Amino acid sequence: MSQRKQQRRQARQNARRTRPVYEPVGRVRPQGVMGWFQHNERLFYIIGIAVMLGSLGAAFCGIQAGTSNTSTEDDRTPTPAVSATATATASPEPPIQRSYSAPPPMGIDTGRQYQALIHTTRGTVRIELLPKEAPTLVNNFVFLTRQRFYDGLTFHRVVPGFVAQGGDPTGTGFGGPGYQVQQDSNRLDFEAGVISMAKSNPSSPNVNGSQFFITLGPAPFLNGDFTVFGRVMEGLTVLRALAPRDGTQASQPPGERILSIEVLEQPAN
Repeated sequence: MSQRKQQRRQARQNARRTRPVYEPVGRVRPQGVMGWFQHNERLFYIIGIAVMLGSLGAAFCGIQAGTSNTSTEDDRTPTPAVSATATATASPEPPIQRSYSAPPPMGIDTGRQYQALIHTTRGTVRIELLPKEAPTLVNNFVFLTRQRFYDGLTFHRVVPGFVAQGGDPTGTGFGGPGYQVQQDSNRLDFEAGVISMAKSNPSSPNVNGSQFFITLGPAPFLNGDFTVFGRVMEGLTVLRALAPRDGTQASQPPGERILSIEVLEQPAN
C-alpha cells in the first residue's frame, strides 16, 4: 500500500509540471511604454490627476479672460445718449390772460424799431409800429401781443373800403381787457393801411385797451379824433379780402381769425 501511495504522489507531481499556467489578462505585462505604465500604476494615476487638474484650471482661466474681454469691449462701446426731446414731457402753455386791472407799465424802448406780424386765416400782414409818434399805444399793443392776448380772436367788424377791426375777446365789439388807455396825440393822417385803437366816443381821450382797427382806404374824417400808431408794410390785400362782418348783429357767420401776432424788435438805424 505504501508503494502505491508513493506511485500516486509521484504521478500527481508529474501532472503539475506539465499543466499550463494561466495568469489573469490584467496581469499580462506588455513591453515598452505601456509596460512601464503597467509597472508603475501609482505614478500613472498621479500624472493623470495632475493633467486633469491642469485642464480644469486652464478652462477656468479662459472663461475669466473671456468675461474680462467682454466687459472691456462693453466699456469701449459708448452708451447711447437719451434724448431729452424723447423723454421730457412737453409742458402745456399757460392759459391766456385776457383781463387786467390796469394798463401795462412802459416796457418798450422808443429808440428801437418794432414790427408786428399779424398771422391770419387769410395770410400775414406786416406792420411797422411807431414808438416815437405813439409810445403809449405801441407799448400797450406790444404788451398784449407778447402775452398772446390776440391769439385766436376774430376780426369782428369788417367794413369793405373802410376798416378791419379786431382784438375783442367777446367778438361782439363791446369787450376789452378790463382797462382803457389814454391815447397819444400826433399829426399822422388816416390814409389807407394805418392802425389805430378803437373807442366808443370819438371825443374821448381814452381808447379801448385791446380793440384795434386798420384802415382799408383813406379815412381823413378820423384825423384829430384817433391816433395812428403804425403803418401796413405788407399784406393790405390780405385785409381787404376779409369777409364783411358786423359783430354787433346777431346771427353773424364766424369771423376770420387772428392766429397769432408776432413782434419783431431791432435796434434803431
